[in-house]
Amino acid sequence: MVRPEWRISEGLVPYEEALATMEARVADIRAGRARELVWLLEHPPLYTAGTSARAQDLLEPMRFPVHVAGRGGQYTYHGPGQRVAYVMLDLRRRHQDVRRFVADLEDWTIRTLAKFNVRAERREGRVGVWVARPGREDKIAAIGVRIRHWVSFHGISINLEPDLGHYAGIVPCGISQHGVTSLVDLGLPVTMTDLDMALAETFDEVFGAEAIRSVA
Repeated sequence: MVRPEWRISEGLVPYEEALATMEARVADIRAGRARELVWLLEHPPLYTAGTSARAQDLLEPMRFPVHVAGRGGQYTYHGPGQRVAYVMLDLRRRHQDVRRFVADLEDWTIRTLAKFNVRAERREGRVGVWVARPGREDKIAAIGVRIRHWVSFHGISINLEPDLGHYAGIVPCGISQHGVTSLVDLGLPVTMTDLDMALAETFDEVFGAEAIRSVA
């Protein structure tokens, strides 16, 4: 199998630009014109609405731009200090199983966070990856995907050091009884480069192909 391209974008990538890039790449992958892509980036502050988003979960609609994402899930926040990984894989050549793909993304996230001695876990009935803390559980990573003709896009977002106060404008993923956290909030002085290296190291463990890095 040809290895996926591994791309890291510097600066903040506008959401509309990211969507357009993903749409084009998914079409090219499906047509055999391009290889798979894992794209790491950061967005400016914004909210995205997945296909299950409920209007009442957008608490402050004027706080940041709100984008209809087309991915699964509900409302989530993206912004500086959060590593977004958009994963465009051809599931026709892997496993044509959406649940398995989502579980693989969770596993990739959990393995990545373990590199920093963070015990992150799944929770039944709750999308994303969670960290148990004294008296509560906080979400540290979100997952939302879309599959078109068995090619994936969208992906995961891991909180490294975003402004956690920005989550106050939404009910994150429709879950109000739990909080959000980040690596820095947990007391870990991790850099974005550290996180990117961990993502690259663990990708092949889960998806079976070594990523090739290119800087955009």
